[in-house]
Amino acid sequence: MSVPQPTADERGEQILAVFGTAFGELLAADPAAFRVKFRKMASSAFAFYRGTACLFYADLEREQHGGPYLDDRTGRVWIHGDLHAENFGTYMDAQGRLIFNVNDFDEAYVGPFTWDLKRFAASVALIGYSKALSDEQISDLVRTYAAAYRERIHDLATGAKSDEVPPFTLDTAQGALLDALRDARSLTRFGLLDSMTEIRDFERRFAPGGGSIELDAATRYKVLAAFDGYLETLPESSLTRPDSYRVKDVVGRRGIGIGSAGLPSYNILLEGNSDALENDVVIYLKQAQTPAVSRHITDPAVREYFLHEGHRTVISQRALQAHADPWLGWTELDGAGQLVAEVSPYAVDLDWSDIDDLEEISAVVADLGRATATMHAAADDESGHSDLVPFSTERAIDAAIAADEAGFGDLLVDFAHTYGARAREDHQIFVDLFRNGRIPGL
Repeated sequence: MSVPQPTADERGEQILAVFGTAFGELLAADPAAFRVKFRKMASSAFAFYRGTACLFYADLEREQHGGPYLDDRTGRVWIHGDLHAENFGTYMDAQGRLIFNVNDFDEAYVGPFTWDLKRFAASVALIGYSKALSDEQISDLVRTYAAAYRERIHDLATGAKSDEVPPFTLDTAQGALLDALRDARSLTRFGLLDSMTEIRDFERRFAPGGGSIELDAATRYKVLAAFDGYLETLPESSLTRPDSYRVKDVVGRRGIGIGSAGLPSYNILLEGNSDALENDVVIYLKQAQTPAVSRHITDPAVREYFLHEGHRTVISQRALQAHADPWLGWTELDGAGQLVAEVSPYAVDLDWSDIDDLEEISAVVADLGRATATMHAAADDESGHSDLVPFSTERAIDAAIAADEAGFGDLLVDFAHTYGARAREDHQIFVDLFRNGRIPGL
């Protein structure tokens, strides 16, 4: 892709305009949270890239109506929406297995499959640059990712059985992925509860401090009413023990991370699958955000499919993630869609800080290519939402790539270098805007 090269001042104005659209309302409501968010983004080009999916899709918008490998089907599949190299990690699936795969589906939507691949490829360029890899080495890594993705998609499209393409588990993962799974296995529900709660009068309650906000009676009532609505969105298989959903305590939280700045949220402590105190469960209820990609997808059938952003997040995650969190659901609070899910004790993100050997980086990137393909293949006519994506995703993508095998890797390599350089320049422009007080509302 050839990205226009405006002057630094012109690009600064573009960045501010996109930020105004994406962050304006939340920033006005909670400037302090955004100061924290922006300081985290200022720390590195990669952190900036993570926090600016809105800018990425604004730059990609002209490809909406076409582009290599896109047609009526491959341009309308379930996509992750923010697929970068740090959005992978572990989770406990509904069958009790520890899985390493894509995580964080807040930006998921329906759109061109190549947008996920390009966002990931540019993130590889940024990580490679931060580790002082050469352009040639970065190109090789992106080609490795493209080849692994292409091979896995082809296997799935041509009828490979699920046991021939198993998920990444303690039995099948290697290297850094296995390390993350082992770290997750060493964690416990008791450890999570001990960090967030205490026993008072023979019952578990949230501990004061640590970011918890005590709720007034009116807010507590509203949150509990929203919780009742959430229960109606759970699959029957999640409701096997009604006492699991007995509420013990509720506290407020305020998101200050790169992706959740300014979004009000709440933690709810539940009984869990037995009366034992060590089996209590913490779930979170947070206001779901408008996904950046949705501003650049105009298909009314997609826009009208979702009740609200909480519903959109959950439906997308269930489509993209096999055997998703059994506590995953949605509700409404003060007219805004809410995402509800477990605060999992078994969540470990992929840590790139110690992955420095080129051979190891290449192996990890290949595995993430396979994970990406598996995610895209899960989100097809068998995912339960065939009225929105009424075809086999993997077969459509396989056929599109087969039409130009040689160009597939080239496309991602060219984009990785071009947009990686753009993101590094944008990061510096952003830092200057931020430190010189140029961002409205701060």
